[in-house]
Amino acid sequence: MRYPAERREAILAKLEAPYNRTVNDVAAEEGISTATLYNWRKSARGRGRLLPNAAPTPEGWSSQEKFLAVLETAALTEEDLAQYCRRRGLYPEQIHRWRASCEQANERSAAAEARTNAVTKAERRRIKELERELRRKDAALAETTALLVLRKKVQAIWGDEEK
Repeated sequence: MRYPAERREAILAKLEAPYNRTVNDVAAEEGISTATLYNWRKSARGRGRLLPNAAPTPEGWSSQEKFLAVLETAALTEEDLAQYCRRRGLYPEQIHRWRASCEQANERSAAAEARTNAVTKAERRRIKELERELRRKDAALAETTALLVLRKKVQAIWGDEEK
């Protein structure tokens, strides 16, 4: 069944703040399958529309949704930002915090990289030691197995003389 664009937009608006309704609730209310609503939400997100999951708070949004909110508000004045936040059910402090996180996301200090390299090197060394120990134990087990098999063969050929 084909739905008009206006109806789609009205239904998708129920998934946004301030309503933040779940897909299942809206689907039951509108008589539309949940798969259809998930597809509509996915295509709207693909077009850059901010449609968060029905989380009780904006802190439950995915990092992609937070990033989209930061992008949408990057050029806004404080007044426009406040209006945007009211419309989305957010606080300006959240947007500022998310923006700071985005700005620091790609920063990687030399100390952090050196620490990561040292940890990786230590892990590789530990793996080599464990593999060496495993090979040694496998060889010992194979030798023990061979001795047990030979002992059984000797007992089978000459009989059990230990009694």
